[in-house]
Amino acid sequence: MRQDMHLSSNKVVSIFKTIEELNLLKDVDTILDKTLYEARKLANADAGSIFLKEKETLRFSYVQNDTLFPKDEANVALYADFRLPVSTRSIVGYAALTGETVVIDDAYELREDLPYRFNPAYDRKSGYKTVSVLAIPLGSFSERLVGVMQLINARDEGGKPAPFSKESQDYMPLFANHASLAIERGIMNRELILRMMKMAELRDPHETGAHVQRVGAYSAELYQQWAMVHGVDRNTIRRTRDVIRLSAMLHDVGKVGISDIILKKPGKLDKEEFSIMRWHTIFGARLFLQNTSSLDEMSYDIALNHHEKWNGTGYPGQIPDIRADAIPMSAPKKGDEIPVAARITALADVFDALSSRRSYKEPWPDEKILEVIEQDAGTHFDPSIVEVFFQIFDVIKAIREKYRE
Repeated sequence: MRQDMHLSSNKVVSIFKTIEELNLLKDVDTILDKTLYEARKLANADAGSIFLKEKETLRFSYVQNDTLFPKDEANVALYADFRLPVSTRSIVGYAALTGETVVIDDAYELREDLPYRFNPAYDRKSGYKTVSVLAIPLGSFSERLVGVMQLINARDEGGKPAPFSKESQDYMPLFANHASLAIERGIMNRELILRMMKMAELRDPHETGAHVQRVGAYSAELYQQWAMVHGVDRNTIRRTRDVIRLSAMLHDVGKVGISDIILKKPGKLDKEEFSIMRWHTIFGARLFLQNTSSLDEMSYDIALNHHEKWNGTGYPGQIPDIRADAIPMSAPKKGDEIPVAARITALADVFDALSSRRSYKEPWPDEKILEVIEQDAGTHFDPSIVEVFFQIFDVIKAIREKYRE
């Protein structure tokens, strides 16, 4: 009995340590990734997904599967875009509607009198076999439903699917309730940035919420792939991915300081207009001068440097005093002088501009875009980032589809 109590105490301590780590993260996607990973570890589950509540629906928001997906690699499945109604017809819908944890030992052997049914469509499509399911409502202490976390296929000592243990069923609601607060905070952070960018959208119609969501997601995936190729450790990747997505969303926030005459001009800017437009990099960076966090620091780097070019022909260049009203823009940065987050965002931003409709152009076909990006490796873009862009282009396309205008 004393040993059981000791184990229980250790488990609770472990849960609260994980919650502390979640509270250090800023972006909702990184929080969802950490939440699902730790929940699966706690329950020894092979797979899982998280649905977030949006009005009267549950939006698919994150997925992990050790059997189907290579660990830590960019994954098209993360950007699937579908919703389920909050109703008793589905397992996660039932958990959301009732606030009850749903425990299923065999998804293919559900009793006929249950209101919900298991949908085997994904199993048929992927070849995966869902057996045990644990669906836990994600409710904050204000009793507001954030979403539902669904864990799939607890594993026995031999690694085979097994029912979820009584211990998992007891501890998971404790973990879920505290994780919900971190998820809510991550959602709020994303929404605050989207609202900030709506101010920029009032000035520049190209700075839409969908555009900044895409650039942020492209940048996060490109960074992760680049970091893995360069042997960056998992914890550093998670911390950096956490801030690069939000920071990249703010890359053009400095456009609020540029005249509407220039921002809304339908054609190409003349030389004088372009020299004024270049100031948006400085205006944006100035917003983050009093940096108090890694998010501020990276937002500064990206806002200032996302128009620098690998061969040193970009702008604004080496700035002696960014606070000055009159700054000579000369001696552009080049190569590794440009922060890697800015080099990544530069490629993400150009790809999105080329693949989007503008008042003065139609979207370019992918073949033409890829040809231009490949040609500009080593001149406009860091060649190592172009290389990982091509490696995960299927994921890039999935992001574009999810956050379409």
